Amino acid sequence: MSRAASVQTTRLSLEGIEDDVVLLAGRQYRAVLEVNGIHFGLQDEDEQEALVGGFAAFLNSLGFPIQILVRVLPTDIDGYLGELERRARNDLPEDLAVLARDHVAFVRRLARNRTLLERHFYLVVPAETDASRSRRVWPLGRGRVGRDASAARKQLVIRCEEVERQLGRCGLAARRLGNNELAQLYYAGWCPELSRVQRLRRDLAEYATLVVQASHATGKGS
Repeated sequence: MSRAASVQTTRLSLEGIEDDVVLLAGRQYRAVLEVNGIHFGLQDEDEQEALVGGFAAFLNSLGFPIQILVRVLPTDIDGYLGELERRARNDLPEDLAVLARDHVAFVRRLARNRTLLERHFYLVVPAETDASRSRRVWPLGRGRVGRDASAARKQLVIRCEEVERQLGRCGLAARRLGNNELAQLYYAGWCPELSRVQRLRRDLAEYATLVVQASHATGKGS
């Protein structure tokens, strides 16, 4: 009996996440970098020109395609202000604690009148593989990995390091997402409301283990 296609495969073309790599349908491999933004408007004209020129040089230097993803999300006001209040009580000297409490009151008033948003920036980096050699793997990465996967992972390491180095010259800090962060990114895109209140906290291998155990249990009972 053939295995029914999983939700992530049919809807998202997602077949696995392993070793900080996303495996898509058709044996396509992707890595994702998160890039810290810069307060562009706070820089002077010369700094802005240098940043734009550096980013243009980065794009011109690329020998492979990338995807730029920008996510605009409501700010976690309660978490941010709760941490600031804790620091004001326990860590900051009194003069800074007073400023912190004033800032907390200001942000709470601001949040009552408008929705505060924050932007997250990502670069999706692909690997070049022979898409014709397609094989099924278990969801979330519990499956066989061929020589094409090994080559793709090595290529992604080199490409991500190059992107990080080039962006660093522009003053932009980038870091590669790990397994759980990749899964959380997909989860947030697929279930945006639920992901804000229920995060993925376990190692991805535990999810795959539960699926296998459930399959064995079903087989024994039939």
